[in-house]
Amino acid sequence: MATVNIMRQRVAAVLLVGMALALELTSGCGVLDPPRPRPTAARTGMRIVGYVAGWGKPIPPIAAEKLTAINYAFAHVVDGAVVLDQANADDMLVRLRGLKARNPTLKILVSVGGWGADGFSDAALSEASRARFAQSAADLIAQRHLDGIDLDWEYPGLAGPGIRHRDEDRRNFTLLLEALRLRLNALGQEQRRGADRHLITAAFADSEFVAHIDLAQAAAQLDWINLMTYDFHNSLTPTTGHHSALSVSATATANERSIERAVEQFLAAGVPPDKLVVGVPFYGRAFADVRDENHGLDQPYGRYEGEHPWPQLVADFIGKNGYMRYWDEQAKVPYLWNAQTRTFISYDDPRSLAQKASFVRSRHLGGIMYWEQSQDPDGQLLGALSAALQ
Repeated sequence: MATVNIMRQRVAAVLLVGMALALELTSGCGVLDPPRPRPTAARTGMRIVGYVAGWGKPIPPIAAEKLTAINYAFAHVVDGAVVLDQANADDMLVRLRGLKARNPTLKILVSVGGWGADGFSDAALSEASRARFAQSAADLIAQRHLDGIDLDWEYPGLAGPGIRHRDEDRRNFTLLLEALRLRLNALGQEQRRGADRHLITAAFADSEFVAHIDLAQAAAQLDWINLMTYDFHNSLTPTTGHHSALSVSATATANERSIERAVEQFLAAGVPPDKLVVGVPFYGRAFADVRDENHGLDQPYGRYEGEHPWPQLVADFIGKNGYMRYWDEQAKVPYLWNAQTRTFISYDDPRSLAQKASFVRSRHLGGIMYWEQSQDPDGQLLGALSAALQ
């Protein structure tokens, strides 16, 4: 009886293996076919949005299958209209659209504005000026076969680097978004896009930079918000510090900015969590002549040295040429300190990006955005984000 049972078990096992093999072959997952790609963040409901600088040549390698959207930066507002004014902009947009062959769901948007870009306050000022802006945006999107527009007005109601601003910017920005949404919805009907409507997103900073934005009203018109949660410390701040800390460092000042605080500010203002896309930098910021305390963290400095893209950080700084890497367990980010030259560098790496991705997932936020594609040519940081958001 035992022998018969053993024989039956062996026959059943052979049949099960054969059935499994046949199922694999017919479903395209077997050894005769290449394996299916693993789920990306986009397929699991988490957005990954990358900015591509229009002044970069040639276009950097892009792992399109890992991305939800690409924002081409930048178009500008000229005489109240959205204009592609960078050299080779059309060629770059054609090449970006070509990435849809690898990822058909990829969205290509044009980002308008950027630091120091003027024209928004005038464009938002009246019903006629808003209609002109919206029509020019719709024309650009239709002519270049794009999926939407990203507004990078830095910043409504604030002087910025010499840009025109008004107290009315708060109300007018909402009206501009409403006019843009109406016109792009009409364009979608003209193109018979159905439920696949044209996207409207915006890049916002936190803290005092949103004093002249009605966040709840703006969010109602936007598909998502790209939070510029980086550059917290730069040439305009009096001390060194983490320029994209997840949490506030133990030695930071009481009003220190962080990703957690930025997210709380936007949620408290009524922005839905799934419309918040947290921004991360693919570059570091360096400070020289730093006071030699606390490994240079949160210290006064004599000179802002500049920014360094990820490949340069790896090649010349991290664990090299006198730079020691430290990890801030409270802020959840790394930093570098060179005791000989008294130089401090704040940056992100795969470990800190994974921490930020975990935060985004735990708070049910909309995903992660990064600046900027050319600063990660080998895809190491994008790969870390994609893996962590799965």
